[in-house]
Order: sequence, then C-alpha cells, then structure tokens
Amino acid sequence: MLSEEKIARINELAKKKKTEGLSESEANEQKQLREEYLSSFRSGMRHHIEGMKIVDPDGKDVTPDKLKKIQKAKGLHDRK
Repeated sequence: MLSEEKIARINELAKKKKTEGLSESEANEQKQLREEYLSSFRSGMRHHIEGMKIVDPDGKDVTPDKLKKIQKAKGLHDRK
C-alpha cells in the first residue's frame, strides 16, 4: 500500500501538470510514482480476487478450478 505522502505527491504532480506543466525530473517522478501505485493496486486486487469463493443461489461452490488451485496452493478456503 502506498503511503499517504506518496498519494498526496501523485495528486500534487497531477494538479501541477494541468496548471503549469512539469519539469523533466517531475515528469519522471510522476511516472515512477504511478508505476508504484499501479503495482500496489494490482497486488491488492490479485489478493482480493484470489480470496474469493463463488457460490450459486443454491449454495453450491462454483469457484473456477483455476482459482481453486491458486487457493489450495495458498491454503485458502480449506481447499483439498
């Protein structure tokens, strides 16, 4: 997860880019911060999805086999 300071800096650079433009070093900093943010977001999303268990209206587990294999490898949902 990105620190509040980094998120604030991302927003500050975005605002500055719209109003007055960024120097080359600021543009590089913005690019690096965006990549860090996206990496953090993707990791969190992957973790969230890998923890899901899909159940139909009748209560039957219909989680895709591929996801079940990932969950088994990580010891989630007591997969066997």
